[in-house]
Amino acid sequence: MSKHDIGAIACQFQIGGEFAGATAHGSGHINDTYCVTFNQEGIPVRYVLQRINQSVFKNPPALMENVQRVTSHLAAKMSGEPDRSRRALKLIPARDERAWHLDASGNYWRTYRFIENAHTYDAVESTDQAFQAARAFGRFQKLLVDLPPPRLNDTIKDFHHAPKRFMALEQAIASDVAGRAILAKPEIEYAFAHRSITSVLLDANLPERIAHNDTKFNNVMLDDASGEGICVIDLDTVMPGLALHDFGDMVRTATSPAKEDEQDLSKVTMQFSMFEALVRGYLASTGDFLTKAEKRHLVFSGKLMTLEQGVRFLTDYLQGDAYYKVNRNGHNLDRCKTQFKLLESIEQQEERLVRLVQSIDGPGSPGAEPLSIHCLKP
Repeated sequence: MSKHDIGAIACQFQIGGEFAGATAHGSGHINDTYCVTFNQEGIPVRYVLQRINQSVFKNPPALMENVQRVTSHLAAKMSGEPDRSRRALKLIPARDERAWHLDASGNYWRTYRFIENAHTYDAVESTDQAFQAARAFGRFQKLLVDLPPPRLNDTIKDFHHAPKRFMALEQAIASDVAGRAILAKPEIEYAFAHRSITSVLLDANLPERIAHNDTKFNNVMLDDASGEGICVIDLDTVMPGLALHDFGDMVRTATSPAKEDEQDLSKVTMQFSMFEALVRGYLASTGDFLTKAEKRHLVFSGKLMTLEQGVRFLTDYLQGDAYYKVNRNGHNLDRCKTQFKLLESIEQQEERLVRLVQSIDGPGSPGAEPLSIHCLKP
């Protein structure tokens, strides 16, 4: 399963009992994740053990400082709530009291308590699931509004800086280290036809928030019994950013019935009903603190984040698949194509989506404001 001695590593954390086994866990692209089990007085207790990918996250101690501060703050904010132990990730400290373990090979590891009776899903199966996920991500943002200083660390600099993502794409095209630029000519042309929209959110004078920055549907756990979105996970990119980066990424990942790497592009479409569920769930949690400008750009954020992710997949394809894990030739190019097809679908429905947001937010509600034309066609 792994070249690492998972049992020995797991025993470096403050976990009682006897190590009983480990299995690979989850479907993430970046870190190596395992479910480890310890027998504690005859009862199997599970934990999530992860190796942090240092090719992506260059400063694991700074990343873990963020995670430690955020999880502690969330736990304190939920202290009076029922079932609070399942509503925020709980870090298990290493035996030296740090939030991570550094092994002899220089790998950084961390452990969380496993959240039982809840699951993540790689694809949205209903509008209720979309609503629950959006409400959970929105609540995550709301609970972190009053996180005390200092400012969180930037775990990946300029992570959602769309113009700089395009600069990286230009560099990848120019160097063409894998000799793939000719194979991606239509996608390159499509990306550059949309370059003009990349600075809209940066120019909109939106407030800096603490954002999750990776709000894929499978980064929120849904309760097995109630279906409620109970816990936001994968906190590696939690850092200062824009609230709309999170909402836009929800639109990108939860509105299409197709897989992110779907090769049959006829299956890729932005489902209006899913978008409506996301808006209702997100505003249920955030409607009282988002500004007028943030609400006015909700629809646009879906376009931008879909374009940005397509550009990132395209860049990685041209660079020889250095960032995202792949399991077939052209995998990242397929991912890019699904993003661009989804963007087309969003653009085709854009005016209807804007009217929907205005009807949900309401003309008399905080933040309601007439639509700026650049939100439709920047």
